Amino acid sequence: MSGAGQWGDLAPRLMSGVVMAVAGGLLVWGGGWPLAIAISALGGLMIWEAARMFGAPRAAGMGCMGAAAVFGALVVPGILVLPILLAAAIATAGDIARERAIYAALAVWALVGCYAVAMLRAEAGLGWIVWLVLVVVVSDVAGYFAGRKLGGPKFWPKVSPKKTWSGTIAGWIGAAVVGAVMAGPLGAGAGLIVISVLVSLAGQMGDIAESAVKRRVGVKDSSELIPGHGGVLDRFDAMLGAGVLVFVLMQLGLMPGVA
Repeated sequence: MSGAGQWGDLAPRLMSGVVMAVAGGLLVWGGGWPLAIAISALGGLMIWEAARMFGAPRAAGMGCMGAAAVFGALVVPGILVLPILLAAAIATAGDIARERAIYAALAVWALVGCYAVAMLRAEAGLGWIVWLVLVVVVSDVAGYFAGRKLGGPKFWPKVSPKKTWSGTIAGWIGAAVVGAVMAGPLGAGAGLIVISVLVSLAGQMGDIAESAVKRRVGVKDSSELIPGHGGVLDRFDAMLGAGVLVFVLMQLGLMPGVA
């Protein structure tokens, strides 16, 4: 592969990444209702993208329902959260003519993932959401450059042809470094290094799961909303996987340093 072809998508990826980093950073720093609204909107966009991928005729309305479900889950008592998110996924699945079960699973995962990330910021605080974002971003960046530069055997060629073992392992190493750096400030101890690697793996599995869905329905990107990245699902699939795992670990009392 020529140098230009190998790195041809780097410029739009970087520009889009900077814009998302600045906007996302401000929202995460401030927290509160602006962040809740932004994450709800992201959830709606994910449902819109999923609906379009599966050929739903009323994708915009389904997206609005998804956004409303995430926002509703953030303001109701905890016992009602899962029923609201499941209801939205099931209701929107009614418009899907093919592969309805796969769409429903994707919708549940997207909605629960958005809720999990929002609640991590609300319950654990700014430091922990910064750690989560760094784990996902560093894993992605390390994997991208190592995979492009080193190449080598594919991680799971039938599902994600571009992912290599070199990029995957580089992502784990990057996550471990983030865990080591953040362990002290977060009061989490060395156990955070292991957790960070597991969260990196969860993020990578989220990426692969979304790739598998796209291959199943025959699309390259979930949409073209983000130059160089594809759609919202394409960009945040790893965050969804990582966020769900962290939230589950929190609920089970297995996150070191989180009260």
